[in-house]
Amino acid sequence: MATSLHKYVFFLNRNMTESVMPSLLHRSIHTTAVSHKAQSGRYRVTRDHSRPLTYEMANQPCQIAHRKSWNNWNTTSLYEGLREPETAVEDMFIRKFMTGTWHGLFVSEVIIKRQHNIIRIAGIIQRKIIPRKMYFLIGYTEELLSYWLRCPVKLELQTVPDQKDVVYKYI
Repeated sequence: MATSLHKYVFFLNRNMTESVMPSLLHRSIHTTAVSHKAQSGRYRVTRDHSRPLTYEMANQPCQIAHRKSWNNWNTTSLYEGLREPETAVEDMFIRKFMTGTWHGLFVSEVIIKRQHNIIRIAGIIQRKIIPRKMYFLIGYTEELLSYWLRCPVKLELQTVPDQKDVVYKYI
């Protein structure tokens, strides 16, 4: 029985290779040169140098910790750091909540700093709304995030009159 099974498997394999072989012979391998040039986080120069960049955007990713600081300050990425995935999800939630609540007002990145049990959120916003509404949004944001994240949340916001005040250079 085993020999007839082996013959059948050999027969199937031989017939399959004969039917697949012509299609493989017509295909060719395409190769290109390897490009080791990193393009992530770098902005292309425009012809008329009209693209505005903030200080954070103007520094390349390789300059983090030299001229540019991190957008998240926490200790979960250290050796044996606790709550790594939870912290990443919370930071993403905080960023989406801030950009949704403060719609169109942020002119810089949202910086999240975690110190012990306190989360501090920093950023630069425009002066498009009246102060009373801004104070309401600050209290609303701090209260909801404190309730959801179960720790004190403080907002550290700075205001600028126009978005052009944050431009570092044009490329």
